[in-house]
Amino acid sequence: MNLPGHAPPGEALQRVNTLVVGGGPAGLTAAYLLSRRGISVAVVEAHPQLWGGISRTEEYKGYRFDIGGHRFFSKSEQVERLWDEILPELMLERPRKSRIFYRGKFYSYPIRPFEALANLGPVEAARCVASYAGARLRPVAPVRSFQDWVTNAFGHRLFSIFFKTYTEKVWGMDCREISADWAAQRIRGLSLSRAVLGAFARRGPERSATVKTLISTFRYPRLGPGMMWGAAAAEARANGARLIQGARVTALAWNPEAGEWTARVEGDDGIEELRAGSVISSIPLGQLPVMLTPALSLDAASAANGLRYRNFLTVALIVRERNSFDDNWIYVHDPTVRVGRIQNYKSWSPDMVPDKATACYGLEYFCGEGDALWARSDADLVALAARELSQLGLGAVEDVIDGTVVRQPKAYPVYDGEYQARVATVRRELEERFPTFHPVGRNGMHKYNNQDHAMMTAILTVENILAGSKKFDTWQVNDDAEYHEAGGRPSRSESGLRAVPTTVAP
Repeated sequence: MNLPGHAPPGEALQRVNTLVVGGGPAGLTAAYLLSRRGISVAVVEAHPQLWGGISRTEEYKGYRFDIGGHRFFSKSEQVERLWDEILPELMLERPRKSRIFYRGKFYSYPIRPFEALANLGPVEAARCVASYAGARLRPVAPVRSFQDWVTNAFGHRLFSIFFKTYTEKVWGMDCREISADWAAQRIRGLSLSRAVLGAFARRGPERSATVKTLISTFRYPRLGPGMMWGAAAAEARANGARLIQGARVTALAWNPEAGEWTARVEGDDGIEELRAGSVISSIPLGQLPVMLTPALSLDAASAANGLRYRNFLTVALIVRERNSFDDNWIYVHDPTVRVGRIQNYKSWSPDMVPDKATACYGLEYFCGEGDALWARSDADLVALAARELSQLGLGAVEDVIDGTVVRQPKAYPVYDGEYQARVATVRRELEERFPTFHPVGRNGMHKYNNQDHAMMTAILTVENILAGSKKFDTWQVNDDAEYHEAGGRPSRSESGLRAVPTTVAP
């Protein structure tokens, strides 16, 4: 922790205009923009060396890898301009390729139903078509769950193959417990009957105007997204921002008479206090009750404490190159393994892998808080990942040279049946009682944000701070599920929330 020493008794504490808590895309975007305007800023980041939060780039023996994979593509011209400005010459144009892997075969993502039937073979395809016909003749009614909706649309067999396993791995919820509304929002333009008819008409379903196409390329920093956020931090520092790494803000006290915050910052090198006129925070909303003074009301504290999260494990395996797949990532729909997704970091950027005779795969596991998988040793997790890679036929145990594990707590907010009401309760109290507290980013707002959406919340927050008013409603930043990949303009919902899985209403 970079501390100048504690202020002696009676001496004024260091004061900045804005304290930024968290050095991820949202926090660093805010610090970059404010410092460029001559506004005094301090940024506190828990990681002792890396910038970027979940968008950081980890390194192990010269091999670089993401925490989840981050494509640089946005429909926001402001965001694209910022990327160009921060990292003007080191962005690569990369081909986009993601597929589903099931029983030793690859399937297009999004699913092309006719291709899927062809890949499954004549017997399984006939079963899927029969299952689909049965669903059309005897649809589930009333439709309440994700499973009901998808079964009615595709039949139970295709639901079991292409929707059930991965959904349950990611969210830790049975598909019968997830609301049908999420399926209706997420699965658009796909129709088994149209696909089959289109195939007989000698035009593939991919040509149908009703099926949205994904972007074919995206930009990506040569050595991973950490390059972008390291450059943003360096530029903010050059503009006068104070950057503190390896430390956490453990308490935030608001003085309404002075219009000022006092923050307690704790790190390995000690404790100091900072004063700030405003706070930009990517702290998970669920942590606020133990941090804020004056205390949140019982209702708001209960709402914040009720918010839940999914943890994320990346097991990076260094393997001998066998050219098993060239996707950026593949979705694993095999229920016999725990891995949910596999990254191929060489396909993101060849420079992520120092030895061209090798590849680096990231096997990703989704865990609940307190899950036994989370508590397993690194050695056990590397061994598990090697076995599952071999079991899937995407590598051999003997080809695994080395491996490492990165644990990311609170990677995904959980979107259960109560989360929207809980977030609304916390948000309302923050706005009424703490007018210069500005939540941003995925965890800061408990929203299903992508990197560019998190940046946009910061861009608008900076505008609000400069204007001295709530000029923009940052909660209305549109992060619809198709925003960064699909054609057409994104739909806007009243809440501004991306389509997320919610529990079946009682």
